[in-house]
Amino acid sequence: MSAITTHVLDTSRGCPAAGIGVKLHRKIGENWLAVGEGRTDANGRCNDLMKDGLAEAGTYRLVFHAADYFRTRQDETFYSDIPIVFEVRDPGAHYHVPLLISPFGYSTYRGS
Repeated sequence: MSAITTHVLDTSRGCPAAGIGVKLHRKIGENWLAVGEGRTDANGRCNDLMKDGLAEAGTYRLVFHAADYFRTRQDETFYSDIPIVFEVRDPGAHYHVPLLISPFGYSTYRGS
C-alpha cells in the first residue's frame, strides 16, 4: 500500500465517489514534481498513488479532478480541481487524506 492514500465520498449522493482522477505531487524548491496518480475505485478509495510505497519528508499536494466526476453525472459544479496541500513529517507513517465532496463544497481531514 502507498504511504499516501485517499478516500473520496460524495456527500450529495451519500456514496463513494468512484472514478475520480487523483494526482500526487511533491514540492521541490518552488516546483511541484508529479510522484503518483490514480483513480478512485468503486469504494471511492485510491491506495496505489505511490508505487514504491514510501514518502519522503516534505510538502505534498493531492489534486482531485472533481469537474470530470460531476460532469459524468450531469451535475453542475463550482470546483474543477480540488488541491489539498499537506506535510509529511514522518516518512515511516501512513498518511490518509479523505475528501468529502459535493458540487458546491468540500471538506478534508487527516484520516487513519
